[in-house]
Amino acid sequence: MIATVASRAEVLQHLEPFLKANLDGFLKKVDESWQPSDYIPDSRSETFFDEVKSLREAAQGLSYDLLAVLIGDTITEEALPNYEAWFHQLDDMNKDPDNGWAQWIRGWTAEENRHGDLLNRYLYLSGRVNMREFEVSTQYLISDGFDLGTAHDPYRAFVYTSYQEAATNLSHRRVGTLARKAGDAQLSKICGMIAGDEARHARVYQTFVEKIFEVDPSEMMLAFEDMMRKKIVMPAHYMREMGVEMGKTFGHFTDAAQRLGVYTSQDYTDILESLITTWKLDQVTDLNDAAEKARDYIMALPNRLRRVADRMPVPKLEYKFKWIE
Repeated sequence: MIATVASRAEVLQHLEPFLKANLDGFLKKVDESWQPSDYIPDSRSETFFDEVKSLREAAQGLSYDLLAVLIGDTITEEALPNYEAWFHQLDDMNKDPDNGWAQWIRGWTAEENRHGDLLNRYLYLSGRVNMREFEVSTQYLISDGFDLGTAHDPYRAFVYTSYQEAATNLSHRRVGTLARKAGDAQLSKICGMIAGDEARHARVYQTFVEKIFEVDPSEMMLAFEDMMRKKIVMPAHYMREMGVEMGKTFGHFTDAAQRLGVYTSQDYTDILESLITTWKLDQVTDLNDAAEKARDYIMALPNRLRRVADRMPVPKLEYKFKWIE
């Protein structure tokens, strides 16, 4: 089956039985899933205040940059309503609530929902965050909305999520590693659990793209090229603080992430290279002329990106975030 431009809905319908048959592997059963309360002091417990005190003491060891990155990551996770709404705009994925695509979107949303809840509670209990400023930034990100460049197209959307989930996994995992080095084992475990979800979700979205390459290779290749020409813009790009112009907070957030090595321009290129390998781009067949040119562009892109990244200095100036007092 080689699809045409007009048949994205047909391709999704073709892949739906595969998705439905594998949902149990793609998603964790709710009854067996971790929950935020598993990693935060239980307010019903007689030892609650002692546990909170221990959490607050451990949080004091987090550096300013690490705390800023953790807050930015949390705000991004808390903007989940926008991501779910974005998925519901994609062609023909939600018309039947019992089909595999609709079930995946609901299940993915339910798993992701725990991330912001858990990190929010940790930040609240840590005593190091101006929660109102944090909440204002979260509300801004949701109410402002964002354009991820996917144009209601599931092919582009799956390229985006394949990339973004891989990046989020890296960020949470590295924050967890730095938290452990700073003496906060509880935060390290929290970040590790969230990173595990993100890694699994990334693999699922990458599987979707792999399956589309099998049935609609030219259109999938063109969608991949289009997303890479636009660049993968993370939702945090639209994050802002009260009284701060959109985009400026993100710049300071990424500076902190670069200084820590949590997420860098090199990581962006590493993810691209991993996707090229995962999707075996050099082995894709039945491409039309435009798609062949698109493949050439993608295959050459990592080296171009690395040359640019090598010339970028590590930012040294620190910024005073309104989230941290």
